[in-house]
Amino acid sequence: MTHNIRKAAVIGSGTMGGGIAALLAGVGIETLLLDIPAPGTSADDEFTTRNAIVLGNVERLKKSRPASLFHSADLDLITVGNTEDDLEKVAEADWVVEVVIEKLDVKQALMARLAEVLKPGAIVSTNTSGLPLQNIAEGLGDDFTRRFIGTHFFNPPRYLHLLEVIPHSNTAPEVIEAITEFGTRVLGKGVVICKDRPNFIGNRLFSLTSSFTTNYALDHGFTVAEVDNLTGPLIGRPKTATFRLFDLVGIDVAGHVSENLYHLIPDDEARDVLIHEGAAQMFKNIVERGWLGNKSGQGFYKRVDTEAGREFWTLNLETYEYEAPTKPRFDSVGKHRKVEDVGERIKLLINEDDRAAQFLWHIHAFYLAYASNRIPEIADTLVSIDNAMKWGFSHQLGPFEIWDVIGVQETISAFNDAGYRVADWVLDMVEGGHPTFYQYDDSGLKIGYYDPVKGEYIPLEDNPREITVEALRAGKITIAVSPDAGVPDVVTDNLRRTSSGVLASNSSAAILDMGDGVGLYEFHSKQNSIDGDTVAMGFRAVEMLEKGDLEALVIGNDGERFSIGFNIMLAVMAVQGGELGQLEDGIKQLQALTQALRYASRPVVTAPFNMALGGGAELAMAGVQTVAHAELYIGLVEVGVGVIPAGGGCKELLRRVVNPVMRDPHGDALVPLRQVFETIATAKVSTSAKEARELGFLSDNDRIVMNRSHLLGEAKRVALHLADGYTPMRPGKVWAAGRDAHAALLLGIQGFVEGGYATEYDAHIARKLAYVLTGGAVTEPQWVDEQVILNLEREAFMSLVKEEKTMARIQHMLQTNKPLRN
Repeated sequence: MTHNIRKAAVIGSGTMGGGIAALLAGVGIETLLLDIPAPGTSADDEFTTRNAIVLGNVERLKKSRPASLFHSADLDLITVGNTEDDLEKVAEADWVVEVVIEKLDVKQALMARLAEVLKPGAIVSTNTSGLPLQNIAEGLGDDFTRRFIGTHFFNPPRYLHLLEVIPHSNTAPEVIEAITEFGTRVLGKGVVICKDRPNFIGNRLFSLTSSFTTNYALDHGFTVAEVDNLTGPLIGRPKTATFRLFDLVGIDVAGHVSENLYHLIPDDEARDVLIHEGAAQMFKNIVERGWLGNKSGQGFYKRVDTEAGREFWTLNLETYEYEAPTKPRFDSVGKHRKVEDVGERIKLLINEDDRAAQFLWHIHAFYLAYASNRIPEIADTLVSIDNAMKWGFSHQLGPFEIWDVIGVQETISAFNDAGYRVADWVLDMVEGGHPTFYQYDDSGLKIGYYDPVKGEYIPLEDNPREITVEALRAGKITIAVSPDAGVPDVVTDNLRRTSSGVLASNSSAAILDMGDGVGLYEFHSKQNSIDGDTVAMGFRAVEMLEKGDLEALVIGNDGERFSIGFNIMLAVMAVQGGELGQLEDGIKQLQALTQALRYASRPVVTAPFNMALGGGAELAMAGVQTVAHAELYIGLVEVGVGVIPAGGGCKELLRRVVNPVMRDPHGDALVPLRQVFETIATAKVSTSAKEARELGFLSDNDRIVMNRSHLLGEAKRVALHLADGYTPMRPGKVWAAGRDAHAALLLGIQGFVEGGYATEYDAHIARKLAYVLTGGAVTEPQWVDEQVILNLEREAFMSLVKEEKTMARIQHMLQTNKPLRN
């Protein structure tokens, strides 16, 4: 049976249920959201009274931060009700997701009721975080259990990439396939197939390893600050590290999970770490004080306002007093913290001999050995475990990837001698001539993984939708099958390799071969900031397009951020060195590049994601079409450093937002002009790609991709489609609203100053911006060449960059990474 999911129902509207409903609505799925009716009410009561619980949770959903909704309009796709009056409406759903309280009897009773109303072929899943699926669906028969499955989202569902899919023993293969495909392509998740074991993969490993880390810290006198300093970005994990993560999850929740899990895993050799006496007492003491973490305002950390500003004090684990923050210092960390490759950094750190090195050695020894012993209990493949930890907890490397880097054979004996027993299959692997968990090619790319059952390497399946910079650099490219019409598809059989995929490269950017005549203009400077080398490589890409060396170009990369914009340190150096002419030439070059890319003879497609700020936003708008990741935070933020956009940003937002209105003979420019002005003057940054479209950074024709791993692949598909019979765009005109509109903007600026919303220098910058956006306050509204606006924005930039207060803003940003309001 083919499962086409167009409508869904979510039962349970709490934080997780509401988040899942928001995610489904965000990808265009009509969603029914149900919860229990308000206590003491009947079906005869007013709708708002009867449904107070679900409506209250929707209100909280609207206000959640980070935002659960991609756009407020997504709420239009969510219909609410309650499980007593509206359960029959579930019959319209193609997929029903149960997200009610983690009590087996409650879930069983609900499933029995659902079995009576589900339409034939509808899939039903539970979002349980650990209750056995066999028990939840007990006694419900073959027809129900064949379409019953576990779908464990991680909170918040919009942002965390992992979706654990847990088949029931009777789940039909086509249901597993449907949920996996829908989760991957439509919801953009990294799907991992798990076994029906307590806490599945991610939370099982997290619970045990975080408990061990806490226990070791308490036993060896480590402070909260020291532990979080050592278990965060230093070893490729998020800044939340260990104790900050407890605060985020909820200290009461963390303790409760450990206590419950202990009883569910009687055969787990390491389960005693969950009931460490010192840790259990510590959690009890903290919870009794009401310090539950972020939700109570304090936990292992407490925000304190001091004369120096806001500080986060840490809890002394012996006295339970909060102490002013200190920066932990360790010789090993100071020696190796700047090593770029995280795996190599871990290897160097654990081979030092100070306290930090000993701590890191022991937590990794436990982590890696424990992961090895969970195969085949919780997963059949080591790839599933690695992906679960990377996708669910934002670790850069999974345990088996780390082990490969630090050396498998080199560490087995040491781990065993220290009491961290390595699984027998790992010894068999090494003794059988397989030195690593993954098989690598000559360029270092993973091509296979070790299967403990077969005792050999199994090829990793190439996903034709995924294109990575690492693979392109190694010459591994995909060749598309050209269909008669539509966007070409990409097939695994057509993967091929060249000696190198690098067509051109410098210190900040490169042009890589994506196959089929498509090039990738890729950034790799620090935070992908834009400098002269970035621009030079862009012109090289344009040259290759014009010569026919490339049929199309994609602008994108695999960095953490698309681009944070122009390297403002260059502006400081130019001003201090008296090289303003050189700085202006650089701005001219950036303007010329964005124009050359947009009007190239062959199509340019941009693929922005995460942060695309300032000049990064200007490059993101430089193509004829954009394929954006759903999590796109784009904005022209230059006013924060005392200047205005000057790489074509002012011109481009006018062209995108004001021009369409003014093509109507009766159009009024002031409303869209104010939108552009406010977007730039307030340094507004979109909170999603949907909001970016509303602000004008994306057009209605631009595509939004949910799965970041598919972004470059989808951008290539679009580029190939455009390249077939492409007609280049020509520079057009931009509407200059003129003197009267300029006066209206100035009046608004003055109102902001008088109301205390803007400083005098904010107003000074805003007046420069208003002048640019109105075409230099021309006497009469008129269409002007794009170059007119480009010249005006560059002149305003150069005027502002020479001012003392602008320099103060730039230097403050460089020192603190925060804007200065002066």
